[in-house]
Amino acid sequence: MAHSATANKQQNKVVNLFIDGEFRPALDGHFFERLNPSTQLPACYVADGNKRDAQQMVFAATRSFESWASLSLEARIHIFQQAKQLLPSFSERIANAMRNEIGATNDWIHFNLKVCIDVIDAAIDLAHKHPINVPSKMSSDGYQLRQPAGICLAIAPWNAPIALGMRAIIFPLIFGNTVIFKASDMSPETHILIAELLHAAGLPAGVLNVINNAPEQSEDVIRFLISSPAIRRINFTGSTRVGRIIAGMAAQNLKRCLLELGGKSPAIILQDADLEQACDAVIHGAFLNQGQICMATDRIIVEQAIADDFTTLLVEKAKKLQAQSPNHEDCKLGPVASPSIAQRLSELIEDALNQGARLLTGTAIQGQFIDATLIDRITPMMRMYSEECFGPIAGIYPVDSVDEAISLANDCEYGLAAAIFSRDHALAQSIAQRLESGVCHINSSTVRDNPKQPFGGLKASGYGRFGGDASIDEFTELRWITL
Repeated sequence: MAHSATANKQQNKVVNLFIDGEFRPALDGHFFERLNPSTQLPACYVADGNKRDAQQMVFAATRSFESWASLSLEARIHIFQQAKQLLPSFSERIANAMRNEIGATNDWIHFNLKVCIDVIDAAIDLAHKHPINVPSKMSSDGYQLRQPAGICLAIAPWNAPIALGMRAIIFPLIFGNTVIFKASDMSPETHILIAELLHAAGLPAGVLNVINNAPEQSEDVIRFLISSPAIRRINFTGSTRVGRIIAGMAAQNLKRCLLELGGKSPAIILQDADLEQACDAVIHGAFLNQGQICMATDRIIVEQAIADDFTTLLVEKAKKLQAQSPNHEDCKLGPVASPSIAQRLSELIEDALNQGARLLTGTAIQGQFIDATLIDRITPMMRMYSEECFGPIAGIYPVDSVDEAISLANDCEYGLAAAIFSRDHALAQSIAQRLESGVCHINSSTVRDNPKQPFGGLKASGYGRFGGDASIDEFTELRWITL
């Protein structure tokens, strides 16, 4: 909820907008609160930007585009290498912000910081491989020229704020684009720290601008930015529901967009799998960051011959994951990020149990704290069968054959990630080719990241790819110049 700037916030952190190299309050002086999910006390007060602030960012990004696009690759790389050097000095502030804003555990904080470095390295490698403003594929009548697209609108989610925030920003920047970053209202301080890091590393004023706003302002701000003639590209990571809205706005304005959306990732455990290895990978995939990851293991599909043994082992491990404050050093499962998430998860569990599903582990939800929850005897009539859980909840689905496992895995509107566990690599690879997912891991968790590889989804999980050669066209224009 937005408030006037006259409210007493002197004892709390204030997160401003980042415009043209400066941290500024919103033009109308309004701000909103981000609550700590563990305590329900304000984590920070956040400048509530609107279309007027967004317009200032468009001006700044436009003014800085030509000089940034013409800067040598070596000069751009130097800035991002400097950011890598400075990241350890920011790590404590990032960790505190992630705990206070999204209830992140130490494991998830470390994952984000590692991926942040990997993303910078991947972007640099890609830019070396595909230089801009350099003639290529010379022929008798001309050549091809790859150039920056222009101003890019980057929209990243709260759940992996450093990893996905940096990814949304660094790929367009490395190719000479300027960026307006729409930060999440659920992780505003963490996202603004990325701007502070890059600013300290020497990123010129206006090249990156960051807007925060209260949830009720988001659609107007995003619509304004997408409809601005200056904006040439959009990348969005978030829910499928919002992704459909973004895609519609982009289509109306003939803007290319990259969408990485929701998922309901299956892990298929075949009867010849290493059960201990598979179990550990499923626990990691289902419950890291409280299951609030687009590629989280949502559906555990296990061959009937080993279903009892595997389920017993899985339940034993899951029972040890009890939600607590992330301020505890040994915390492995923190709170979910908002009351609305907790309410939706409670409804999913209640709906399943009321229709005959069985609760194998997990207790009554306490506020935003939800212990690791496993449910079986799930049928297609239950919401949990088709809806993305996005929480510390997973379903177990016994099957009688490989074909049934594949059919069940594909019986879903989403298609982001999948995993297969088997000692027979040839069989696992043949199954991977039949699964409808953008990413498939053999004998490892559905939650796995390598920014140098193409990452994205099929079906309702979006289109386009971050990382790898496939992402080049997302952030550049390829032109034909004749002689």
